[in-house]
Amino acid sequence: MTVLITGASSGFGAASAERFAAAGEKLILAARRKDRLEELAARLRDKTAVHVVELDVRDRAAVFALPGALPSEFADVSVLVNNAGLALGLEGAAEADIEDWEVMVDTNIKGLMYMTRAFLPGIVSRGGGHVVNLGSVAGSWPYPGGNTYGGTKAFVQQFSRNLRNDLAGKNVRVTNIEPGMCETEFSVVRFEGDHDKAAKVYEGMKPLTGEDIAEIIFWVTSLPPHVNVNQLEVMPVAQSWSAFSVSRDA
Repeated sequence: MTVLITGASSGFGAASAERFAAAGEKLILAARRKDRLEELAARLRDKTAVHVVELDVRDRAAVFALPGALPSEFADVSVLVNNAGLALGLEGAAEADIEDWEVMVDTNIKGLMYMTRAFLPGIVSRGGGHVVNLGSVAGSWPYPGGNTYGGTKAFVQQFSRNLRNDLAGKNVRVTNIEPGMCETEFSVVRFEGDHDKAAKVYEGMKPLTGEDIAEIIFWVTSLPPHVNVNQLEVMPVAQSWSAFSVSRDA
């Protein structure tokens, strides 16, 4: 396989690159932080071929130029892992920064759409492949301050389901993986680099790791080609659902 991973400089993306490299799959690693990508690629090149691309998935022109710009040995992308995404802020909708909302929409929704539209025609024309989208439990289960982030991940859920319909009979698999609490750089980004605040999110519990999700991504892409995992929601054992919130005498 030739596997293209967005957001590959850290978290699920970097862990997935490590996992696919261990299996000898060719890798295209895309992210905004090229220095991080180069460091990762240097570690992986003794296991497999790696091509690095500095890319912001919000840049539609750059995304649509990418398929034609890939070296010939990396051109036949068979697995697209739409991992690039983020959450910003945890304020309620009445207090949230509208620019944070726009960045989340542009990255989590539009960036994922751009990448899918850019690479899907090639995957279809080559007779099959796999699109793996990274959703979130926030796409199904609300929490205070999750307003726009949860909304973007609900889009990923529905987009993935509709892709399955659009691709019927074309031998292309689509999987939406929805992690719960996972300790990567996710909360550091959400809280604008405040590591102490991010650490408190996981205080006193054992969260998922990037490697846990990478193993799941690898597993769904390694199943027999007639098997499609549509949607996979995964939480740490320490996380579950809460009771309904009820405001009394308000």
